[in-house]
Amino acid sequence: MTWVAVGCLTLDGVLLGLAGYWGRRSGLVLGGLICLVLALGTVYLWRRHQRTLDELRRARREVADEARALRELVRRPPSV
Repeated sequence: MTWVAVGCLTLDGVLLGLAGYWGRRSGLVLGGLICLVLALGTVYLWRRHQRTLDELRRARREVADEARALRELVRRPPSV
């Protein structure tokens, strides 16, 4: 879904920029530039989101490993 949004924003930006350039209308060129900046921002934020999800997955694995180790420690009979 993210890539569809980026593709649409990029296409809109390029087409608006070209229409503004050919029609000598600076407002359309500005709109095209804004769309391109938004497309880049979307990619940046999506990558940041993916990194955060990876960190959460790693932290969950670490917590699960610690819980497993504690469970084994509790279940082990006391050595006297």
